Amino acid sequence: MQTTDSAGNPDNRRDLVEARALFPGAERSTYMDVGVRGLLSTRVRAVVEEHLDVHISGDWDKGEMLASVEHAREGLGSLVNAEPDEIAITKNASEGLNAIAASLAWRPGDNIVFCPELEHPNNVYPWLNLNTRLGVELRTVEPRDGHVPSDEIVAAMDGHTRLVTVPTVSFAPGFITDVRPIADACRRLGTFFLVDAAQSVGVIHTDVEEMGVDGLAAATQKGLLAFYGCGFLYCRRDWAERIQPAYLARFGVALGGDAHETAMDRESLRLAAGARRFDLGNYNYLGAAAAKASLDFLLGLGIRRIQSYVRDLAERLINGMLGLGLPVAGGEPGPHVGHIVAVGTSGGGRHYSADDPRMNRLYEHLVENRVRLSVRRGILRFSLHVYNNEGDVNRVLDLTREWLGSS
Repeated sequence: MQTTDSAGNPDNRRDLVEARALFPGAERSTYMDVGVRGLLSTRVRAVVEEHLDVHISGDWDKGEMLASVEHAREGLGSLVNAEPDEIAITKNASEGLNAIAASLAWRPGDNIVFCPELEHPNNVYPWLNLNTRLGVELRTVEPRDGHVPSDEIVAAMDGHTRLVTVPTVSFAPGFITDVRPIADACRRLGTFFLVDAAQSVGVIHTDVEEMGVDGLAAATQKGLLAFYGCGFLYCRRDWAERIQPAYLARFGVALGGDAHETAMDRESLRLAAGARRFDLGNYNYLGAAAAKASLDFLLGLGIRRIQSYVRDLAERLINGMLGLGLPVAGGEPGPHVGHIVAVGTSGGGRHYSADDPRMNRLYEHLVENRVRLSVRRGILRFSLHVYNNEGDVNRVLDLTREWLGSS
């Protein structure tokens, strides 16, 4: 099936369209909630069942389990264009963010610049904690029309800015952040640039070299279409090898490739190369196996192609909602659009409800008709992935039109 992407370029999307068949959940409901968690594919299920069968039989092999983690590490590196040694395996994005927060060598007079209104709480609390514990100054920037204002972030920085953090894609209203100007300023000042990529990896092209970031944290249950309890931290090698981890376990120590996991050198401490020094204890082996299976699938399709495909669906939904007279955060489609469509007034409500009773009633109507979505900070958030299609978008628009006609 030959189609064109949002830029008018030819793109054979047959494999993207047919990928839906691997996700039975896409037929059970109109699932537009990858911002909370993604659907599992039958490929991931097969790997999970194989993993469980091995453990039920008692034939598990620790060396093979560790090798599976290294395969996942390599895949995660490929996903964000990093070397495997620049990837630490974590249990979620929050652990990755906190690893950096706890381990940087904070100095008197240091400050942090961020836009808390557009952050998930877990990229706010680590910095509040540093302020309380160490007196690190917090310089906050207000959003501009739902966007992280990159120019104001840069303007707030100075020679004492130790860290800047932003989301690659905000969890509400879901706009793509223009990170490059911030990255350039961080390089000039020697500032660590840390991004929360929970809402981008796996569905939006996320390249640490193109973006110029020093650290990136994410988990596998959203765009990577795997499980809770597994994630990763990217830390640029030249930064990682200047950092002494605040906490340390055997897998963060270099004892040579053949050293057993229980080996120990009590005379000297040599940290593992790059971001591996942030690895702690044993891994979520099941989560890593699931992530690797999903990574193989996503990388096989191509993240740029997935982004183009999903963005076209998002634009179709935006234009449809605007055509029905509903408010869409960000207005008409532009470079801020990725895979998230926010309907309503951002900030106009609590985390799970809107101040506008019409938006709450629309949400209830959609949920009653088996549409899976979220309410975040007063807006209805539709978040899409490769298992969605035009039929999903049309169904949501038809249900919205039906609701408008009866309200």
